[in-house]
Amino acid sequence: MSEGTEQEDKTEEPTQRRLDQAIERGEVANSTEINTFAILGAFTLALVIAGPSVADGLMREMRGFLMNAHAVPDDAHAMSGIAGRSLWIWASAVAVPVGMAAAAGLAAGLLQHPLVFTTETLGPKFERLSPMAGVKRIFGMEALFQFGKGLAKMSVVGVVVATVLWNDRDRLEVFARLDPAACLPAILAISLKLLAGVLCIHLAITLGDALYQRHSWRKRLRMSKEEMKQEMKESDGNPEVKGRMKQLRMQRVKKRMMAAVPTATVIVTNPTHYAVALRYEAGMAAPICVAKGVDALALRIRAVAAEHGVPVLENPPLARALHATVEIDEEIPADHYRAVAEVIGFVMRLRRRAA
Repeated sequence: MSEGTEQEDKTEEPTQRRLDQAIERGEVANSTEINTFAILGAFTLALVIAGPSVADGLMREMRGFLMNAHAVPDDAHAMSGIAGRSLWIWASAVAVPVGMAAAAGLAAGLLQHPLVFTTETLGPKFERLSPMAGVKRIFGMEALFQFGKGLAKMSVVGVVVATVLWNDRDRLEVFARLDPAACLPAILAISLKLLAGVLCIHLAITLGDALYQRHSWRKRLRMSKEEMKQEMKESDGNPEVKGRMKQLRMQRVKKRMMAAVPTATVIVTNPTHYAVALRYEAGMAAPICVAKGVDALALRIRAVAAEHGVPVLENPPLARALHATVEIDEEIPADHYRAVAEVIGFVMRLRRRAA
């Protein structure tokens, strides 16, 4: 079966389990345009915040160097010191914009998908050595989309840059006759205008590419009906998973029952095997079973009842019948109304006598 036919058979949307497995393998929806937009935006913000101060600092350093050029020693040691100082000045000037751009790029990647550590992507994949696979990657739909996106982006950005520069063409002609110090603010203003225009265009490109990458990622992970059935069988039919879920449910039920025993009106027991906790209050249609158990659980119910002063009455036939016919938080069956009424009436009389 060809790859195209296999892809056509995968008509079902991927499950959350399949998406999680893809993320664990390092196969995530990643848009490089988001990273580019974040880096460009951070660089523009850095120019707005620190651009004037950095430009003034560089201008002062350059002016001081030129004014004292006659006092610069001509030996190798002094020249190496001047070179080192110059490199430090330029590094300090670009540290803020470069640092903000790097941090923005990392943040953009983390916003798209969580940090994933995997070695699966480093392993060799021999299918990549296939000439046909290489041709499909070069001339496939993804490659054509990326080529068209790059061409459109270059064209639109070129139009924006040309428009901004054309509107400022008179100022650009004057720069050649002005003092360099007077040119710096104007150059910074034009640069910010260019970056703002490019950012506006790039925002639309970024949103479109992000949606496309997300759609393409989910499309690659689509499943066939057979894969859906197999995954359901693996997740729901696994005996270990079902056993663990049943164990957790039983633990929750036991915990809830033990918490409800102190609220019971009476505990009906078979001395060694059964225990059923019943609760009845005025206005209730019928008594409710709040806890029940056999053997060890029955002994535990009796112990909790003794700790909280709940009456315990032995009635083996009634205890066995209630345990078999009534569930937790359900009313007792009508067949046992008379027997249960006698037990609860007896408990009520004991309480009145005690009072």
